[in-house]
Amino acid sequence: MAFGIKRQELIEWKRRIDHGEIAFLTHYWLDDRFPGSKTVTKVGCHDLERLAAWGQKHGLKIEWIHHRKDGYSHFDLIGMRQKEILLNEGLIEHIWENSSGTLEK
Repeated sequence: MAFGIKRQELIEWKRRIDHGEIAFLTHYWLDDRFPGSKTVTKVGCHDLERLAAWGQKHGLKIEWIHHRKDGYSHFDLIGMRQKEILLNEGLIEHIWENSSGTLEK
């Protein structure tokens, strides 16, 4: 279940994707499959070859791309891998850790 997304953040994420940029959107997210994770970062790009190359640079497999018919295909970054990639990308503003060390926005 996703929540904590401002409408303008979603609009801006989609605009960047539409313009062929690698776009990041971090929001609160709960899923029983990932009990220690409270946020997810969606990394999308309209150019799937560019997205796949970006993912490969970070050790992500092309088959991990969530293909969407609406054109907003993306990788989902979760947990410590999420933090590692966001730090490597210099996107500190997408990271917030609570006192237990789990990621939150």
